[in-house]
Amino acid sequence: MKKILNLFVAVVLLTACNDGSKNLESYGSNSALRDVATIEEVGESVELKGNNEAPVVERKLIKTGDISFETSDLSATRNHIEQVLKKYNGYISTDNEYKSSQSITTNLTVRIPSKNFDVFLSEISSKVTRFDNKNISVKDVTEQFLDVEARLKVKKKLEQRYSEILKKASSVKEIIEVERELNKVRSEIESMEGRLKYLQNQVSYSTLTIRFYKTEISKAYSKSFGKRLTEAFSSGIDNIKWFFIGLVNIWPFILLITLLVIFIKKRIKRKKE
Repeated sequence: MKKILNLFVAVVLLTACNDGSKNLESYGSNSALRDVATIEEVGESVELKGNNEAPVVERKLIKTGDISFETSDLSATRNHIEQVLKKYNGYISTDNEYKSSQSITTNLTVRIPSKNFDVFLSEISSKVTRFDNKNISVKDVTEQFLDVEARLKVKKKLEQRYSEILKKASSVKEIIEVERELNKVRSEIESMEGRLKYLQNQVSYSTLTIRFYKTEISKAYSKSFGKRLTEAFSSGIDNIKWFFIGLVNIWPFILLITLLVIFIKKRIKRKKE
């Protein structure tokens, strides 16, 4: 009974959609504004019909990953990653390197065709002794993808019908009204197409962030305590030398300030007497 009811509803919606199209075509050139008000109702019927359909499509999955590990040779590790990346048609989207007192770190963000993601990760992992961090995630955007596609199909039908109505418009007021709605629909179409391209790019190419580093203690930290103490004492003596040299350079100012202080004290003493 439920299947029969659903079939009846679908037939009614389809009939309403066809009737709406015929009504649009039957309007004269002076009814453009009335068509603009009616076309949204027709669009809603088409959208409902589109949403009731369940097309069979492949799953749209966005795969991302984040790994980090230590290496004994930064250059060799980087070369290995670049070779494997080239082998599987990937590319580096961001490349950063920074150095601290205890390590040198390289951060790479790579894009790899989704079908090659697992084998790419497996090959670069073959030379890693231990991962500090390894996270792989998969996000299913199939429903979002289909929703945008369905809405885009409806908007393109509305665009086509607005264009037909624009040809029938006779007055300036009608033309302006229809063009405003047509521009609004076209803007929405561009936005949806951009969203679809973005989703398709994220699905087609997986993203992997690779962080690898080499521990490298600074020479200042590798020196013995006695040697560092000797250097500090020597540095202190040098600082004292520079202090006295500085005093010699400014002796005229010191003398002037001293004489000024003595003069002020004498004046104060005389006033008190």
